[in-house]
Amino acid sequence: MKLGLYTECFGNRSFEEMLSLSQSMGIKYLEIGTGNWSKPAHMDLNLLLSSSDARDEYLGKINEKGLYLEALNCSGNQLEPSDTGREHEAVVYKTFQLAELLGVKKIVMMSGLPGGGPDSPYPVWVTNTWPHNFTDMLNYQWDSIAIPWWKEAAKKASSHGIEQIAIENHPNNLVYNVSTIRRLHEEAGEIIGLNLDPSHSFYMGGDPIIMAKKLATDGLIYHVHGKDTRIEKDIADTEMLFETCDHMAPQNIRPWNYVAVGYGHDQLWWKTFIAALKMNGYDGVVSIEVGDTLMDDITAISKSAEFLKKVLI
Repeated sequence: MKLGLYTECFGNRSFEEMLSLSQSMGIKYLEIGTGNWSKPAHMDLNLLLSSSDARDEYLGKINEKGLYLEALNCSGNQLEPSDTGREHEAVVYKTFQLAELLGVKKIVMMSGLPGGGPDSPYPVWVTNTWPHNFTDMLNYQWDSIAIPWWKEAAKKASSHGIEQIAIENHPNNLVYNVSTIRRLHEEAGEIIGLNLDPSHSFYMGGDPIIMAKKLATDGLIYHVHGKDTRIEKDIADTEMLFETCDHMAPQNIRPWNYVAVGYGHDQLWWKTFIAALKMNGYDGVVSIEVGDTLMDDITAISKSAEFLKKVLI
């Protein structure tokens, strides 16, 4: 398997510095954001779309460091019933176009989340089917919004030579577990698979190892994030894991925290996870993503990289 990096983790550093740091840490494969939820710190989407010289220079700098552009990430909410949704959709489609021009075959993104009905001004994440109107909301979200949008998006992506769209199992999205990625795959086609991010599964109550076994066997894992979460049990036992504490609140008041890889789950857990992926057919990139507020970016990413080097097969 291969060690990669979602370069948003170095979002406060220049493109050139990010490349040098990645090289120095033994990271080979880059997942670079184009916009939407994350600011495009290392890519000017419009410039690269409009200039072949800019694209050649961009790829040349990556190649000079012995690195590879593995995927473009345009995670956002293109299904949101607002101007934000339309703006995110535009970035998604521009990302498809740029992928073709750069020779990138994989896109990482999120499924998106519609409103709860035709007149809903905000996205609604349905996690329970009682009372019955929540079932009505869920049916509307899938049947009227998500499935039509994704069928069309899959066609557009394919027309630009994209082979895989890896959907992250992220909360506040229609796709966040095994059954929902299977449904979108069945509705929109083979181009759709999962970006398995264990950090989200931990605080949603899932087991990423079992998810890996179930989905890798069917060839439905297209990408993996190397990201960890630590459950703060003394807080989680009273506040639960679905809560509304600010993500940037101090770690000692949150029921769970994103942490550098290895600071939430030990080496044995990660070895078992990696083995489950590989024995069931996934032998691709594990892309580091870190959101540990106790460490600066270089410390968190370097610790994560060194940890993952010891467990990758």
